[in-house]
Amino acid sequence: MSNDLSLAQNAALQLSRTLMVLVSLFEVDGAYGVLPADELDGDDVTVLFEYDPFLGGRPVH
Repeated sequence: MSNDLSLAQNAALQLSRTLMVLVSLFEVDGAYGVLPADELDGDDVTVLFEYDPFLGGRPVH
């Protein structure tokens, strides 16, 4: 988890390209986290961006 959005965005893009899967950047309790999209579940998180290894990032909203 990170409190710095730009650091979390960079980590999300790098993770997406390393794993070659869709990755979600989410916020929970004021901190940002990154997980592969298929592993993210729960109602307590707000997904902000999705990162595709081929297309890059895009806002969810």
